Amino acid sequence: MSTPQTAVRKRATLLSYAIIFLPFILIAWLHLVTLLLSTFVSYYILTKLRFGKRLGKKPAVAVFLILLLAVSYGITVFTNQTIASLPEIADRAIPSVLQWAERFQVPLPFTDFESLKQVARETLSNQTNYLRKVAGLAGAAVMHLTLGLIGCVVAVNLFLNSRLELDRPPSSAPDNLYSLVCDEIAQRFVTFYNSFTTVIGAQLIISTINTCLTACFVLLVGYPHPVVIIGTTFLCGLLPVIGNLISNSIIVCIGFEVSAGMAMLALLYLVVIHKLEYFLNSKIIGDRIRNPLWLTLLGLLLGERLMGIPGMILAPVVLHYVKTETSRIAVPDETPTSAP
Repeated sequence: MSTPQTAVRKRATLLSYAIIFLPFILIAWLHLVTLLLSTFVSYYILTKLRFGKRLGKKPAVAVFLILLLAVSYGITVFTNQTIASLPEIADRAIPSVLQWAERFQVPLPFTDFESLKQVARETLSNQTNYLRKVAGLAGAAVMHLTLGLIGCVVAVNLFLNSRLELDRPPSSAPDNLYSLVCDEIAQRFVTFYNSFTTVIGAQLIISTINTCLTACFVLLVGYPHPVVIIGTTFLCGLLPVIGNLISNSIIVCIGFEVSAGMAMLALLYLVVIHKLEYFLNSKIIGDRIRNPLWLTLLGLLLGERLMGIPGMILAPVVLHYVKTETSRIAVPDETPTSAP
């Protein structure tokens, strides 16, 4: 039989679930996933910069700001080199692709860089949605950058003081519904943050290993545009399942800039390292996430449709969070007991 205190706690728990899901709905509706991701990533980095609480919060914030400037500079260099390299990659790779296609009788919709651009223009002109996306690309980039900076500011404030109820002493027990709801909301956020660190931590490890192996191959064989390839491999590696497909396609296309043989060699190497990574991925992902592949793919598709690329990054986190929360709800045993 439930007591009044138990009933109040259940009410507080239900309210916390309602309150915690409302911001997620608004974030998806208003396309603010970048803000959420930058906040959690920044907070995660800040906690790691304390080195097990051996470093104070304010020094950790100072190191974080320096690191943020360094990362911003690196992203700027990577973006500039990528944009500058695209015409060169196309001019050198397309003749090799055409030669390879002619040799193996593979029909292609273009014959040179100009015809490729014409095909792209025709495709865009026939796809109104894509045209609108291209037209708003600059504005979207500025918006995502602004949201990312706001997320960094929010993360710093949460890192310095994450309490919801400032009037209540930290060590006191809740004595009203508001305090109980605040504690429950805090617990929901902690659970979601733990899901975030679990999934993103696993994806970071996988992406780092994949980037290091790819960088070894790129640097040893003298592959062109190493900065573009290494940066793209790491960024695409943060997207589960399809990230490797995107980065591998880019690497093989750049390989055609040298020769068709170099592209095939790169493809063979990528297939080999990804086969070896299956064992590592199954260990990392299996021990941490334990979601079936079809469910992850479904989450990626829904996340992309609802929130774009940030939604694809967030989808496995949401799946893990829902699984964690629902796993804590025990089903009472309704097996009838036999009479003595």
